[in-house]
Amino acid sequence: MSNKFLILAVIVLAVAVASAYNFAGKPATGSTRFFKSEEFHFQTLRAFSHIPSGGADTGEILATIGKIRDGNAEDWFREWDRAAKRVEDASRELKDPISRGSALLRAHSYYRTAEFLTLPGDPRKNESFHKSVETFHAALGALDVKYELLTIPYGDQTLKAVYYPGPTGAGAKPLIVVCGGYDSTMEETYFQIAAAAIERGYSCLTYEGPGQGSIIREQGIPFTPEWEKPNAAVLDEFLRRYPKPPKIVLIGISLGGYFAPRAAAFDNRIDGVVAFDVLFDHYEVVFANVPRLFTYLYEKGFIRTVDALAALQMRLSPEMKAEFQTILWKMGAKDAPDLALTLQKYNLRDVADKITCDVLILAGENDSMVPLEQVDRFKEKLVNARSVTTRVFTREEGGAEHCQLGASTLVHATLFDWLEKTFGPPI
Repeated sequence: MSNKFLILAVIVLAVAVASAYNFAGKPATGSTRFFKSEEFHFQTLRAFSHIPSGGADTGEILATIGKIRDGNAEDWFREWDRAAKRVEDASRELKDPISRGSALLRAHSYYRTAEFLTLPGDPRKNESFHKSVETFHAALGALDVKYELLTIPYGDQTLKAVYYPGPTGAGAKPLIVVCGGYDSTMEETYFQIAAAAIERGYSCLTYEGPGQGSIIREQGIPFTPEWEKPNAAVLDEFLRRYPKPPKIVLIGISLGGYFAPRAAAFDNRIDGVVAFDVLFDHYEVVFANVPRLFTYLYEKGFIRTVDALAALQMRLSPEMKAEFQTILWKMGAKDAPDLALTLQKYNLRDVADKITCDVLILAGENDSMVPLEQVDRFKEKLVNARSVTTRVFTREEGGAEHCQLGASTLVHATLFDWLEKTFGPPI
C-alpha cells in the first residue's frame, strides 16, 4: 500500500472514531438541553409538559424552537405566536369536534408561551393572553369538558375561578383546589393538575389570585404574602354555591408552594396541602442569583447604593431589565430595595407550625430555582402537621427540574397515590 493510501485510510479512521467518541474519548450521547439559556430551555420543557394532557405536540414544539435564536425574546414571541395562529387556523377546518378541541388546546398553550417573555406594557402581552383564554374555552366547549366559571368577591374587586365537576361519584372524593404561582395562569393549571384529576374521578377547582392571570393584567392587583385571604374568598364563594365536599385538598404550584401552605396555616377547612414544589423562602430564591455585593450592601443598610447599582445593571443588561420590570409589576414593589423588603414577607418560617393538616412536599434534586435544602427547613417547622410526606424526584427518573417539568405523568402518579393513601376509603 502506498503512503498516500495509508495516510488516507488513517484520516478516514480518525474521522469515524471522532464522530463516535465526541473527540474526548467518550461515546457520543443525545442532549438533554434545548437552549443554553436557562429560561428558554425551561420554558421549552414547560411546553413539553403539556403534551400528556393535550396541550402541545412534540413535532410542533420542535418545529417552533428550531427557528428561535438562543436568548432572543423577539424570536421567541414571533415563532410561538406563529405556531399558535397556524394551529388555531387549522382547527377551523376540522369537522371532528375532538380534533378541533385538541387543536384549540394546543393553540392556547402556544399563545401562552408566546406571551411569556413580553414585558409589562407591551400591547402584545394582553393580546396574546386574551387569545390564550379565548382558545382555551373554545377547546373545552369542543371537547365537551364540563366546567363552570365563577366570579369571586374580593374586597372592592374580584377574583376568578373555574370549577370542573367530576364524573359520577366525585362527590365522595376530596375536592382538589389548585392555585398557580409566579407566572402560571388559571388555564394552565388544567394541564398541570385538573385534567388528570377529572380523569381519575375527582372534582377540581382552579383559581387565579392577586398577581396572577387576568387579575394582574386587567385589575392591576399584585401578589400578597397573606394568601389565606384570597384563598378563603374562593372557598367561601364555592361553599356558598355548592355542597361541602368531604375533604378539601389545596395544591400550590411553583410560588404556590408558598401560597398553599400559607393558606392552610390559617384555614382549618383545608384537610391536605401539597407544595408542588417546595418554596419555603421566596427572598432566598429570587436573590440566589443576585451578585453577593448587592445583598451585602442591602443587609448593611446601604439602600440608595443598592438602588443605584441595580439601575446601572439594568442599563447594561436588557434581559435583566426585563426580568426586573416584571417582578416589580407582579410584586407591587417600586424599586430594588422595596422589592427586597417585600420578598422577605414570603416566608413560611413563622407560620408553618400552624399547619395541622396532611402535607405533601414535592421537590426536584436539580431544581435551578429553589434550593433543595428548603425541603428540610420546611419539614422542621411542620411540628403540628397530621402527617408529612416528602418526594424528591431525581435526574435519572426525569423529574429533577423545578415542578418536574417534562415528567407530568410521574408527578401525577405520586400525587394521586398520596391522595388515595391519605384520603381514600380504608382498605
